[in-house]
Amino acid sequence: MEIHIPDLFDLQKITDSGQCFRAALLPNGTYRFITGNEVLYIQKTAPETYRVSCDPDTWTHIWRPYFDLDRNYRDIGNAIPAKDTFLAQAAQVGAGIRILRQDPWETLVTFIVSQRKSIPAIRSVVELLSQRYGSEIRTPEETLYTFPTALQLKDVCLEDYLACKAGYRASYLCDAVNQVLSGTLDLTGIAALPDSELIAALEQVRGVGIKVASCVALFAYGRTACAPVDTWIQKIIRQAYHGQDPFARYGSTAGIMQQYFFYYAQTHKLETA
Repeated sequence: MEIHIPDLFDLQKITDSGQCFRAALLPNGTYRFITGNEVLYIQKTAPETYRVSCDPDTWTHIWRPYFDLDRNYRDIGNAIPAKDTFLAQAAQVGAGIRILRQDPWETLVTFIVSQRKSIPAIRSVVELLSQRYGSEIRTPEETLYTFPTALQLKDVCLEDYLACKAGYRASYLCDAVNQVLSGTLDLTGIAALPDSELIAALEQVRGVGIKVASCVALFAYGRTACAPVDTWIQKIIRQAYHGQDPFARYGSTAGIMQQYFFYYAQTHKLETA
């Protein structure tokens, strides 16, 4: 099936943006995304035109929301004031990134894993967890595995997570599984909470601080007013904004601006070192 996407949309930048850890560029030039039990193969065939592996209903109800295609990112970029020169440049470099609407459970676990790990290392842990504890998915191209649910991880112990190279985060994963299975943390119910309360609920999981909770709020719940601050963003705030928070002025799009900052930092490391 062919689809038309007139807005800013760059599959490679999305794959490299650090918000999802299972997206991949395949040798034939196709990109693969996995969410829940769904697998999408997508390839650009012409300007604003893409070939996708799913049917129209799945595209409309799964993948269109996943890629946040009902939001106009070109308009958001154009609204950045010229006087904010650093952000204007970062948004230009990151044009095509979109805030993905991911599964809350997978996002919580992967960002717990992400602490003090490089993106390749995070991907490795996520794939090990999926292969060992997820469900098999067979596509015409390959055999894959879903990201394991909390129930599938019910009997996984600390040593098992250590074997998946989770390191000190292993105990945090055990706590996340226990809280979700016991109902202490209701990942569906908290979706109705305001941003601050949503973040506070997520922070009840061991090892989840404001940064990880903000990532989950942004990348799983679509809370685009949330702007996670890690060491890369801290450097930008210190160097380009004299230590002053640049996100408050952007309100409901602050999280999108944060992604432009993060992508810029990853692609211009010498400038933000």
